[in-house]
Amino acid sequence: MAIYKKEYFGIARKIVSNMTVESWEQIPHAAFGYEADVTEFLEELKKVNADAKDKSEKVTINTAVMKVICEGLKEAPKMNCTLDFRRKLVRGTLNYHDNIDVSMPVILNSGLMMTVNLHDIGNKSLSEMTTQINETVRRANNSDMDETMYQVSLNYTLEGLKKGNIIGALNKLFGSKVPGPHRVKNLKGEKKKAYYAIPVEDRFTRHDIEQGTTTITNLGSIYRKHKGMSFLIEIIPPQTTAFSIDAVQRRPVVTVDENGNEKIEIRSILPITVAIDHRALDYGDCVPFFEKLDEIFDNPSVIQNWK
Repeated sequence: MAIYKKEYFGIARKIVSNMTVESWEQIPHAAFGYEADVTEFLEELKKVNADAKDKSEKVTINTAVMKVICEGLKEAPKMNCTLDFRRKLVRGTLNYHDNIDVSMPVILNSGLMMTVNLHDIGNKSLSEMTTQINETVRRANNSDMDETMYQVSLNYTLEGLKKGNIIGALNKLFGSKVPGPHRVKNLKGEKKKAYYAIPVEDRFTRHDIEQGTTTITNLGSIYRKHKGMSFLIEIIPPQTTAFSIDAVQRRPVVTVDENGNEKIEIRSILPITVAIDHRALDYGDCVPFFEKLDEIFDNPSVIQNWK
């Protein structure tokens, strides 16, 4: 079998591959599926968007469901924790955070997928969330992402040195800077000077792609015709949860009419996958989260209060 092409990892793929390997090496994942009936929820969302002047002001399904997940996390704050765990000493510490900072993968104009940090997104209204997401994507598209990711990677390496992981840190430096096809190239000279002269309001910094407190990814926005749901999504340490929003699907569902009679209806169903770090969480810790989602999807008019 002949090889007809070789594609070497760029810095984005290097970071993703390294972090996902750490995820599966370190974290015992447990995952749950949640199927939300969003038939009435989508009608309420149309009402929210009725006064939108253009596409940029419209609240997307992704943003609305992200808000739902954030409301659920407020009821189950343990799911918004980060974890410090020392395997050899069997010592673990859960860090509770007053903000919900969501790591969200986005596809940029270049086709590159980048995970951005939506700081304190959990305390914002739907319109504020929409503005923050649009502004974040604008700044990302205006940035040299290889340069930004290089700074993030360098910071992770230095943090590894501080924690005593000298061999691992040196291996990363060696792998990224030794001449050859695997070398990571960052800006130099006048190009670097010109780039860093751009105001931070118009480009990304390390702060924009550092780790959040949880990850929410929207697979449904990538392929809206997808049928079924994701079975598992990796948790990026030190986070302890990750969420996947799938595509809305029309399905037959058993419902109950006003007289208590069961019937089959075609409804809009949105599958959501929830992954937890089993070192930090048990299913019982997640029950308040699921109860809050039940409450919202059973009474979707509540989203009118989130405008």
